[in-house]
Amino acid sequence: MSTRSRIGIQLADDSILSVYCHYDGYPEFNGVKLIENFKSYEKAAELIDGGDISCLWTNTGWNNEVLPTTGALYYSSRGEDCPPRIDSTFGKYIGNNEEYAYLFTNGKWVCYNNRRWDDKFLQQVEIPSGALAI
Repeated sequence: MSTRSRIGIQLADDSILSVYCHYDGYPEFNGVKLIENFKSYEKAAELIDGGDISCLWTNTGWNNEVLPTTGALYYSSRGEDCPPRIDSTFGKYIGNNEEYAYLFTNGKWVCYNNRRWDDKFLQQVEIPSGALAI
């Protein structure tokens, strides 16, 4: 099973540019990795510019080979065309079926519970501090 998430940055006009991430979307992994490795607007924008992601932080490729660096595993690296998506409002951004939504806004990452079956739906979720192993 996967824990799907959407990762976005808020643009100057309040629209949101985002990508889908298939695996490890829970705050204890993706949230921590976003805070640790994509701390600035520029780093967050660079992450999102690559398009949709299978895994945010891995050192394993599509054929289970060990990669020389650790980072995002983009669908584009296996030839798929999955560019970032733009949403004009927060409501459109959050209105998907991913379990969590991350947004880089006002210089920091914020996580939202996007699990419609949960009584904390659309509430902010704390991203824990501390490194996690890949």
